[in-house]
Amino acid sequence: METSTIKALFDACYLAKRSRDLLPPLPPGVTPSHIHLLDAIDDLERRGQRATASDVSDALRLPRPGVTRTVKEMEGKGYLCKQPSARDGRVAYITATPAGQELLQRYTRQYFTRLAPLLADISEEDAACTIRTLGRLYQVMAQRRITIE
Repeated sequence: METSTIKALFDACYLAKRSRDLLPPLPPGVTPSHIHLLDAIDDLERRGQRATASDVSDALRLPRPGVTRTVKEMEGKGYLCKQPSARDGRVAYITATPAGQELLQRYTRQYFTRLAPLLADISEEDAACTIRTLGRLYQVMAQRRITIE
């Protein structure tokens, strides 16, 4: 890849970050991480899987201690509840409370449903290519930290 293309790719990442910053403001005490975690739990449940902290950690490609910390925080705010497994007391299933479900409904499903017609001219193929490209860029950057010296 040409260096000018690499620069343009990082410029596009900057615009993506700025686009993300334009999402609707969240309620006090709620962070984008909370919404992301609720969405991951919902996705796992839609696939018929009961979510654990390890499952969410794997799905989001985040370290388990950070996910566990966020789960505890969200549980304290009333957005999540943990239910111990009947088979293995070391395992706890995480589910959204009604307040967590409402938060997810409002800040993902409703918002993205309203946004969809405005993005209709971006094809599924182009979106998929962008997602793959950004995923690959992240992999490279995370695995190969290059310093300037």
